[in-house]
Amino acid sequence: MAAAGAPGGGPFQEKLTRVTLWLKKLYEGVPIPVYEVNERTVDILHEVMECNEETDRDVMLLIEDMKDQTSKYEAEADYWKDILEKSLGLSEGSLSEEATKDLSDLVESAVDLEVEDTSLSSFYCAINDMTSELYKTKSENEEMERKLKTLTEKLTSALMMEKRFEEDIEKLEKSQEVQKAKAEVQSKNKNFLEAKSKDLRIRISDAEDQLVARGLDQSLTHEALMKLSEELAALHKKMKPLKTEVASYHHLPPSIPLAQVMVEEARRELVRVFLSFQEYVLIDYRFSHLRL
Repeated sequence: MAAAGAPGGGPFQEKLTRVTLWLKKLYEGVPIPVYEVNERTVDILHEVMECNEETDRDVMLLIEDMKDQTSKYEAEADYWKDILEKSLGLSEGSLSEEATKDLSDLVESAVDLEVEDTSLSSFYCAINDMTSELYKTKSENEEMERKLKTLTEKLTSALMMEKRFEEDIEKLEKSQEVQKAKAEVQSKNKNFLEAKSKDLRIRISDAEDQLVARGLDQSLTHEALMKLSEELAALHKKMKPLKTEVASYHHLPPSIPLAQVMVEEARRELVRVFLSFQEYVLIDYRFSHLRL
C-alpha cells in the first residue's frame, strides 16, 4: 500500500489515481508494495505506466495482425485444398508416404527460405539471396577472424610487455629496498660517527681545560699546534721557489780559481771547434772548385 502523506488535489491526484488502478491491475489482487507517495515517485510510476500501456497496445496490434494473417493463410490453404481435391483428386490420405514426405520438405524449405510461393523461380531467387548472404557472412567472418588475430597478437604483446614491466618494477623495488637498507646503515653510521666526534671534541676540550688549569703552556694546545702546522705549510710553500733558485747554482764550482780553470777549458774547446769548422769549410770549397 502507498505511504500516507501524499499531496492532494489537481493533476497530481489524477496521476495518483491512474497509477493506483494500474498497479492493482498489474499485481492482480496481490498487495501493492509500500512506496513513498510524492510528486517524483508518482511521476516516475506514471511514466512507466504509459510506456507499459503503449507496449501492451503494440503487442495487441501485433497479435491482431498475426491473427489476420493466420486467417488469410488458412483461407488460402482451404482454397488450394479444394482445388487439389476437386480438380486433381488429390487429398492428404491419397498421397504416398514418399510424396507426403517430399511435400513436407517442400513446405519446410519454403518456410525456411521465406518465399511467397513454391515456384522454381521463387526458390532460385531465395537460394541466390541466401548464397549471397552466406558469402557475405563468410567474408565478414574472415574479416572478423583477421581482426581477432590482430587483436590477439596485440593482446599477447601487451601482456608480455606488462609482464616485463612487472618484472622490472619488482627488480626496481628490490633494488630500492637494498639501497634503502644501505642508506639506513650509512645514516646510522653517520649518526654514530657524529655523536662519537662530538663526544671526542667534548673530551678533548675538557682535557685541554684540565691541562691549562694544571699550568700547561698554551702553545701546546690543539688549536696552537694546528695554527703552527698551517704556518709551517705556508713557509714550505714560500721556500719552494727559493729551493729551485738555489738548485740552479749547484753546478757552479766552489772557488774562483777553479772557475777560471773551467772558463779557460771552455775557451780552448770553443777555439778547437771553430778551427775544425773553418777547416771543413775550406775543404768543401776546394772540392767544389775541383769539380768545376
